This record gives sequence, C-alpha cells and structure tokens, in this order.
Amino acid sequence: MTKTELVLDSVRLEFPIYQGKGKSLTSSLLGSAIGGRLRENTSGRVVVDALPEISIKLNDGARLGVLGPNGSGKTSLLRLMAGIYEPTSGSIRRRGVIGSLIDIGLGINPDATGLENIELRSAIMGVSKARLRKVHDDIVEFAEIGDFLKLPVKTYSAGMQMRLAFAVATSVQPDILLMDEWLSVGDASFQARAEQRLSSIVANANILVMASHSRDLIEKVTTTAIILSKETSVLEEPVSTACTRYFLA
Repeated sequence: MTKTELVLDSVRLEFPIYQGKGKSLTSSLLGSAIGGRLRENTSGRVVVDALPEISIKLNDGARLGVLGPNGSGKTSLLRLMAGIYEPTSGSIRRRGVIGSLIDIGLGINPDATGLENIELRSAIMGVSKARLRKVHDDIVEFAEIGDFLKLPVKTYSAGMQMRLAFAVATSVQPDILLMDEWLSVGDASFQARAEQRLSSIVANANILVMASHSRDLIEKVTTTAIILSKETSVLEEPVSTACTRYFLA
C-alpha cells in the first residue's frame, strides 16, 4: 500500500516587484513589511520574501498546525503545498490526493450555470470525469439549491454560491487536506450539515495541515505545529509547546 507523504525540502517563495528596479523605489520599500520582508536581490530587483526557507516531512497520520501573524506566509505555505504556487527554490514532493479548502470559490464562473460550475470546479480540483459521475448526485443533493443549478451562478445569493462551492470542494475525500481556518457557511441548518461533513473529512484525511489564528482550533485538530516568522527558522514541535510559545509571547 502506497503511503501518503508531503515533503518540502529547503523551499522558499519570493514575489518579484517588477516596478522595483530603481534606487528611489528600492530605498523607500526596503525595510517595510507588508505580507513578507522586502529586500533587493543580486539583480537589483526588489522582491518580497513571502515564505522563509522551510523543510517539512509529513507522513501518514500527520496533523500539522501552522501559526504566525498576518503576513508571515501561512496561506502562501498552503498554496505551495497545494501546487497553486511554485517554489522559488527547493522542491516539494506529494504522494496522495490533495484536497484544498483554502479558496473554495476558486474557478467559479458567474456566467456559467451551477451544473456547469460543478464540472469546472471539479476539473480544477483534479477530479476525473469518472469520479465526478459518482459524486455528482451527492453534490447536487448537498448544495440544496434545486432548479437554480440550471441558472447562471450570478443569479444566486451569496449563501447559495457558498453552498455550491462547499458541496463541490468537499465532494471527494482527500489523502492530504489543507485548510486555512475552519469553514463555516450557510444558514444554521446548512451549517450543521457542513460541520458534520467537514469533521468527517478532517478525521479521515491521512495528512492534515491547518493554518489558524485560533489556539483552541489548533490544539483540537493538530498534534504538532510550526510558527512562521520572518526572523527565525521554522521548527516543528508538539502543538502544546508551539501554542504556549506563540500565544503567550
């Protein structure tokens, strides 16, 4: 049986600022910190250090929490793990089906119908057509938007759009689940079903990576954690140790 794993080897992520090659702009930007540390690279280009160099090895059973202030790179790390971003340096090895609950509305086309968007969003998730045929009826039933599925999504209320996006995003049980906070969508009735479904997906994932500002959530669903910081190296440690160090600092 193939084991699930997610391995980051000396991974860094930088975003170049293409207007930033000039002494006046460079001088004004360097030292500021908005979503990462700004610096000048060897070519004189200003870049944002979105994520410091990080190495992580996660295997079956891993439950990793990601802590850090706004701008420390939590969402960037999850997007790297999901394959949305490519690392500037280093390498990532993934073994298993990735499930990302970071941007569940990604790929939704407001001009397409709900049924068409089920296909579009599933394709972005990497769900095969054969697999989609098996879960299609479940998505339709769970979303509970009836004949609106035949209409363009731009005619939906915000709540209906979120129900459809959630139903598609959680239609397949992933081996590796990536989450940015805990999702809460829809009215009270839908929230109860969504909570139950989400709890099941989290429990059955072989590997879970959860980024959050909530100490209670991190301590509840993860066993180890890392603290992202622009100044220090990243260290994986027991979740209680990391939470004590981060939240009581």
